[in-house]
Amino acid sequence: MIERIYAVYFSPCGSVGRTVRAMAMAASKELSVPFACIDVTLPKAREQTYAFGPGDLVFLGTPTYAGRVPNKLAPWLAASVSGKGAAGVSAVCFGNRSFDDALIELYRMMQSQGFAVYGAAAVVARHAFTDALAPGRPDEKDMEAVRTFACQAARKAASGGPCEALPVPGQDPPTAYYTPLGTDGQPARFLKAKPETDMARCTGCGLCAAICPMGSIPAERPGETEGICIKCHACVRMCPRGARRFTDPAFLSHRQMLTEHYARPAENVFLV
Repeated sequence: MIERIYAVYFSPCGSVGRTVRAMAMAASKELSVPFACIDVTLPKAREQTYAFGPGDLVFLGTPTYAGRVPNKLAPWLAASVSGKGAAGVSAVCFGNRSFDDALIELYRMMQSQGFAVYGAAAVVARHAFTDALAPGRPDEKDMEAVRTFACQAARKAASGGPCEALPVPGQDPPTAYYTPLGTDGQPARFLKAKPETDMARCTGCGLCAAICPMGSIPAERPGETEGICIKCHACVRMCPRGARRFTDPAFLSHRQMLTEHYARPAENVFLV
């Protein structure tokens, strides 16, 4: 019997949170049980562990980075989120290119942490790097499919029936991350690239420091990025003055390659 529903998500630019919350809300309505949201995007939220158990249904969502669960997030998830007999649903969002091995990675991770996983979904979302890829998605049509899927997974989890293996696509186990390419077809190497700040636009409001999921922007010097940058684009997307941007040539070449080759509308995947 499902008694509680949770939406747990890492969502720097908002699409994952919106998607997973919609899933939890739909399942809550379907089963007439309460739901709660656990946003683990910011470092403070990842200073604790989260344990679930029988009677819980957990919708766990992450973005897709280089075809995988974000590599700076995966070790924390494996160490700090446990199922202990809870029902679960795995969900990833991807920016119109492909989710590659991200969904199978999250699905297997949840299983290994004690979740009985009754559903898995890969949902198209606007690419963090550019509005040219999947603009406006997930749109209302996508969200209606998201809610339908969540209700199906919730009914299955609540039925008390066996939790059967799902045919989740991808390399199992994943062996490599997607290699970003430039417009010349060669690997685009921008691992150390960080956003730059136009100080003529920056007002020093500190919003970028407050929303950085790695805690890499010092509040007293918001024009800088001192720590690890995972290219999530939260600071770029959320800056009210448009003061932050990436200028690294390899990064810009990769972004252009994506717009040239992956503008076609990608399809969602729902497995129950």
